[in-house]
Amino acid sequence: MHPITISMNLFKTLGLSAPLLEAIDDLGFERPSEVQQAAIPVLLEAPTDMVALAQTGTGKTAAFGFPLLQLIDPTQRMTQGLILAPTRELCLQIASELKQYAKYMPQVHIVAIYGGASIEEQARSLKKGAHIIVATPGRMQDMMRREFTSIAQISYCVLDEADEMLNMGFYEDIRSILSETPDDKNTWLFSATMPAEVAKIAKEFMHHPKEITIGHKNQASNNVLHECYIVNGRQRYEALKRLADANPSIFSVVFCRTKRDTQAVAEKLIEDGYNAAALHGDLSQNQRDLVMKGFRAKQIQMLVATDVAARGIDVDDITHVIHYQLPDEIETYTHRSGRTGRAGKSGVSMVILTKSEAKRIKTIEKIIQKTFEYKSIPSGMEICEIQLYHLANTIKDTQVNPAVNEYLPAIYDVLSNLNREELIQRMVAVEFNRFYNYYSKSKDLNAEPSEGKSFSSEGETRYFINIGERDGYDWRLLKDFLRENIGLGKNDIFKVDVKDTFSFFNTEAEMTQLVLDTFADFKMDNRAIHIEISQQRSSEGKGRKDRRDRKEKKESKDKKFSQKDDKKKGGKRKEASNTFSSKRKRRK
Repeated sequence: MHPITISMNLFKTLGLSAPLLEAIDDLGFERPSEVQQAAIPVLLEAPTDMVALAQTGTGKTAAFGFPLLQLIDPTQRMTQGLILAPTRELCLQIASELKQYAKYMPQVHIVAIYGGASIEEQARSLKKGAHIIVATPGRMQDMMRREFTSIAQISYCVLDEADEMLNMGFYEDIRSILSETPDDKNTWLFSATMPAEVAKIAKEFMHHPKEITIGHKNQASNNVLHECYIVNGRQRYEALKRLADANPSIFSVVFCRTKRDTQAVAEKLIEDGYNAAALHGDLSQNQRDLVMKGFRAKQIQMLVATDVAARGIDVDDITHVIHYQLPDEIETYTHRSGRTGRAGKSGVSMVILTKSEAKRIKTIEKIIQKTFEYKSIPSGMEICEIQLYHLANTIKDTQVNPAVNEYLPAIYDVLSNLNREELIQRMVAVEFNRFYNYYSKSKDLNAEPSEGKSFSSEGETRYFINIGERDGYDWRLLKDFLRENIGLGKNDIFKVDVKDTFSFFNTEAEMTQLVLDTFADFKMDNRAIHIEISQQRSSEGKGRKDRRDRKEKKESKDKKFSQKDDKKKGGKRKEASNTFSSKRKRRK
């Protein structure tokens, strides 16, 4: 394979035709992505096979879609291009995007072929003529066996998300499909990683392919921050809840190993009041479609999924990927984390581990060529603080519906005895009490890893700052902003958590006064930027003995309450009794 040098080109200099450039302008595309800059000129210059290694969310559809649309001959009715994709969702998305690109090419016909839909209806679409077919391997095989379509004369074949197709067991299907295509066709293979199976396909069906690699092979996206949390195994779900509560604007995919775990975690989240849903192989196609529709509309904030079920999910605004359990295959981690940090946005990949699993992080770091940040599960009081600031900003930014004016006189009458401060206190307390009642007596969930890095936060100071995502900052930009203005080194700012309208970050304790002095009277665009010391974790700097002493003092006091459920008002959040297991044993 021959590496390609990437140059900084604009769409107008890539050699694209006028109809495509017009569609690009309508879509608002201004600058091609790295993979587009590298691939499009190569594919347009001369007939060639190509292997492109790039992460999901980097604009791969346009990288092969623009050249394909330009190279086919619309005057010829036969099928000239075949695109294979791993899932129904991705198949539909590719077809939809190609139709947008071909907006000013009305003679071009694009047909999507996938399982879970009427095969007769798809056959009728093919009979009308399809210049480009976008298909899943299984359904394409079915269409070929029934002789509803022929690919004997195609000029171009695209394998999109090739590694995922092979991971899903489509190797034989792909081999069978490619064997029915002409030897002199051009094959373009796009993949996030380069496992042995992908290399085998390239060797068998491609001729001296040119290679484009964006970043390094198997490297994770530069837009994703990788975080690691170590807990005791039985507290994995509680840790998940805390991570969700510590990120009020979360829009995430939560990965589990099995269908059973996926369903169980989703049901627990729903029971505890979260907008969650499960996505796994036992769902019907209609159920899957309903879940994905709700997720894309952000009616579902936490999508709990298996690796197979989540393949092909392409949603740009996912803020977090949470690995409830690590995948069996480390390469799968790259695919999971690639669901966030897409389309130039930043994202966070969170891994929940037990102590015995901690050693796997080093292996993952070597493969993805990224370093994990070891972080502590937030304490209950930290979550209360985050939720309090979030609520205050939500109230401040709420658009008032004029229809409420009709009811205000009666409401004023009810609240007439409260002054301004009392009214604010009660408004905030409505939401704050819900979290405080649940978390005020919560335990520290963090476990020390058996080897490697420690979670100790001794000698650190945590700060609150009144800027966040709404001001155009992600964790990288905020870190750079703070470093530049305070005059600190690369690693002096850490544990950066960016929320919607505010953020948190840490420095070593010795830098506290420097940070506070820098922002004592700091303005940006005529707006005062405030930094305050955040509430410290109650367990910080405490030893095991101290915790054991407190536990012994508390045992007698709490014993009479041990058989009662600790339920939150409203029934949204529950904490199981500590004596459940012992009760069950006595019944035997």
